[in-house]
Amino acid sequence: MKNEIKRIEVDEFWADSTIIEAGDYVFVGYCMGNEGKSTVDQIHGAIDVLEKRLEMAGLGLESVVKMDCLFKDIQDLNYLSDIIKNRFPGKYPTRKAFTSDFIRDGIKFQIDAIAYKGKE
Repeated sequence: MKNEIKRIEVDEFWADSTIIEAGDYVFVGYCMGNEGKSTVDQIHGAIDVLEKRLEMAGLGLESVVKMDCLFKDIQDLNYLSDIIKNRFPGKYPTRKAFTSDFIRDGIKFQIDAIAYKGKE
C-alpha cells in the first residue's frame, strides 16, 4: 500500500527505526562503522552500512538525495568530498555537515540519509 509506513529495521534497545519507508522516500538513520579507526575508515564504514540498509529497501547509493554527516571534528570534513566522488560517482546527494558529541569516544563520523524510491 502506497500510504503505508514500513519500519524495515527496528532497534528495540534504542527504541528507534533505522530504516523507514514512507511513500516514495526511505529514511535511514544511525549509519556508522569501523568505530575506533581513522575518520576516513569510519566514513567508508558509514557508507557501507548505509548501502546495506538501502539494499533492504531495494535501493542503492544512487537513490540517496540527502545526507546529514555528523563529525566529531568538523576539520575532518576535508576527507568527505573525495570519498563522495568515489562512492557516489556523478550521483551526489545534497548534504550537510555538523559536529556532534557522540555517545562513545571511538566514534568520529555518522550518516543519516533520505533516499528516493519513486520512478525517475
